[in-house]
Order: sequence, then structure tokens, then C-alpha cells
Amino acid sequence: MAVQNWIDVLKSSQKTALIQDGKRKIHYLFTDGKEMAEEYDLKTDELISRKWRQKSTLGVQGVWQVEVGEPVNVPAALKSDVIKENCSNPVFMRKDTKTNFQWRIRNLPYAKDVFSVSMEPSERCIIIKTTNKKYYKKFSVPDLDRSQLPLDGSALSYTHANNTLIV
Repeated sequence: MAVQNWIDVLKSSQKTALIQDGKRKIHYLFTDGKEMAEEYDLKTDELISRKWRQKSTLGVQGVWQVEVGEPVNVPAALKSDVIKENCSNPVFMRKDTKTNFQWRIRNLPYAKDVFSVSMEPSERCIIIKTTNKKYYKKFSVPDLDRSQLPLDGSALSYTHANNTLIV
């Protein structure tokens, strides 16, 4: 039932599509004012990025929130701040495949046995933590929340290679 509701919302939205730089770009404008932009690779048809934006309470366009793909980094020269984030901090991003949701956390130099990945069904989220208490991340799966599908703990797996944890 909920999946059909999400499909109906997508069908009722105003859509614009174009092909540019080897990518298929689709922009959705929903009836409630929210916007979603997706980019797909033309060769593999894999989702490269998905971003959401909505108007603030004052009616001003908000900034794009990246759901899938590389986080948007504004160059330090454009920021007015003098302090910037350390480049060795962990970077959390989502990169989906055709069959799986996949999250990657770069700059985690710990061994695989230090990590604990678990699911909290009551809060509908996934929790990643280390036994040395150096990293903790709690996140949800927006696609499953939109479709109101249950989380399946048996489908959860992780690996660690090249200072990157892949869930």
C-alpha cells in the first residue's frame, strides 16, 4: 500500500529530464513544493546522485541535501570562515548499486574487528560504532521510510578495505 502511495506521488510530480555529460538528469517538482534531482549513468543506468531541496518557512529556496552520492563540498576559498574541516575526518556517503543500498565511510583506519554494525528496528535506523569509541554513526534509510518497508537485519553486511568501511 505504501509503495503505491510513493509511486503515485512520483507520477503526480512535474518532471524534467535531460542528457548531459554522459548522465541522465531528472528533476522532480512535487505538489508540496519539494524538489528532487537525480543523476543516472547512461552506460550502466546506475544512480549516481539524488538530492532533495525544499523551501524554508519564509519561502526561500533551501540548500540541496545529498541523499545518494558524493557530498557537496564548497571550496575553502569561497567560504568566509577561516577555520575548515580536517581532510582526514571520516566522510560518510551513500552509493547504491542496482541490487543493494551501499554506504561508504572513508578515512577510517581501524581494523574490521573494531567495527560493530547493527540495526535498531524500533527507530528504523542502522548504527555503526567502534569498540575504541572513536567513531559512531546512526542513520536511516530514506527510501525504505518513504515506501514504509521494514528493515531486514539479515540483509546487513559490512567490509573494510583501504581505510574505507563499506556497509
